[in-house]
Amino acid sequence: MQQLRGATAMVTGASGGLGMHLARRLAGEGMNVALVARRAQALELVAGELRGAGVRAEVIPADLSNAEEIDGVVERAEAGIGPIDLLVNNAGVEATAAFDAYTSAEIQAMVAVNLTAPMLLTHRLLPGMLARGRGHVVFISSVAGKLGTPYSEPYSATKAGLVALGQSLRIEYDHAPVGFSVVCPGFIAGDGMYQRMVEDGHRSNRLMGETTVEKVVECIVDAVRRDRPEVIESGAPIRPILALNQLAPGLVERLAPRFGIKKLFGGVARDRDRAGV
Repeated sequence: MQQLRGATAMVTGASGGLGMHLARRLAGEGMNVALVARRAQALELVAGELRGAGVRAEVIPADLSNAEEIDGVVERAEAGIGPIDLLVNNAGVEATAAFDAYTSAEIQAMVAVNLTAPMLLTHRLLPGMLARGRGHVVFISSVAGKLGTPYSEPYSATKAGLVALGQSLRIEYDHAPVGFSVVCPGFIAGDGMYQRMVEDGHRSNRLMGETTVEKVVECIVDAVRRDRPEVIESGAPIRPILALNQLAPGLVERLAPRFGIKKLFGGVARDRDRAGV
């Protein structure tokens, strides 16, 4: 989908973080944007910025953990800015804890928002894209979806699900005029869950790396324009480790303590336990 100007996009999780920055970037390309998130007031602020850039912006407050809201989200978006050409499934729920310490509600919420909602939104919008002969869907996964992280099992599992979903769709619709991309960021400095970790004294290292929201946004735009199947942006040369994990998972498992990932997320989980969350 090389021509973005004049097209329409829906970005979930658009009230802050990566979603907000991406919405601004798409508006800068001349795209009209439907902004989806739970916080209506925050969405209005973002929409004001986008309208100031000369594009249409539609505010759609919604709780994507409720599957019954999916049809209404699409209907309001298309009534406000027209048929959706680009869907960016960005909304996500994150939590870090020992697996046996998660509540059932926390697990269900992560599955609903991180995996079920993207699948349902894609399922709802894909027929229109196919009929119009134009469209692209982006799934914002994570490096955790390529190599599961300890103390983040529900999150890793849902993000891995997005990777598989994108792969399956690309194979099934390989000759269709609709593209599918999966973007897998690592730790994004300055925003979101990782920033909260840093503020609490937990930081990545050179092996795991960290990236910026600007780099991830550019990866997303490039993936749409070039119909890239998968993009990994972590700020570190992590692809060899991911490739080795496919060939020798037992070896990567033994090497994992050297990466520092268990120590990092274990510290976050212990903080949560001490706080009684």
